[in-house]
Amino acid sequence: MSLRPRGVVFDLDGTLVSNMALHAEAFRVFVERHGLPPLDAGLRGRLDGKRNTDIFPILFARTLSSEEQRRFADEKQSVYRELSRGRLRPLPGLERLLAALERREIPVVVATSAPTENVPHTLSELGLEGRLTRVVQSDSVPRGKPYPDVFLAAAALIGVAPEQCLAFEDAPAGIRAARAARMTCVAVTTSFSLAQFEAHDARPDAAVADFEAFLAGPGAWLQAD
Repeated sequence: MSLRPRGVVFDLDGTLVSNMALHAEAFRVFVERHGLPPLDAGLRGRLDGKRNTDIFPILFARTLSSEEQRRFADEKQSVYRELSRGRLRPLPGLERLLAALERREIPVVVATSAPTENVPHTLSELGLEGRLTRVVQSDSVPRGKPYPDVFLAAAALIGVAPEQCLAFEDAPAGIRAARAARMTCVAVTTSFSLAQFEAHDARPDAAVADFEAFLAGPGAWLQAD
């Protein structure tokens, strides 16, 4: 395990920003519109961190056509963007962490299951659209999280071996994907407790509440002279 990486990979939703409650609200609106069962904690654990192409067949408990997939995804994401507009803030400590990584010339990349339209929306709302310019989306790789594909592609994009990367994730599927990619991984507990991660067979190398906690603990070396 190395918490002194040559590259850093960030998940987006729930990691750079604590916005999973807004996604949950968007899904609540969606399932009510379609008369689907409400989302409980167990179902959330199966969905968080996954691609829409994996999520909607689970919600509807059937195979969906590509047209249905597109229509349902567009509907849900439109609700999310409307709910989140003007309400997103970076997770505490993110600015300090990014500045420390920049000083040490450690490259960063975002590896996310977020749909294409949501990525620029979220980064813009956070004021990071000109700063986090390297992004790999799960839809661009063969398999989504918990498979390692998106993390392997992210490491390749910044030219760093996966085992020399540190990944930040908030969801069990993401932690499992990062570990499968042989990355050191830190769980950000905005959405799940450490016990919940372990219950989903997701075992991070460290867990922190936010990036302030990371910089005060396992990442303190980043601010040393």
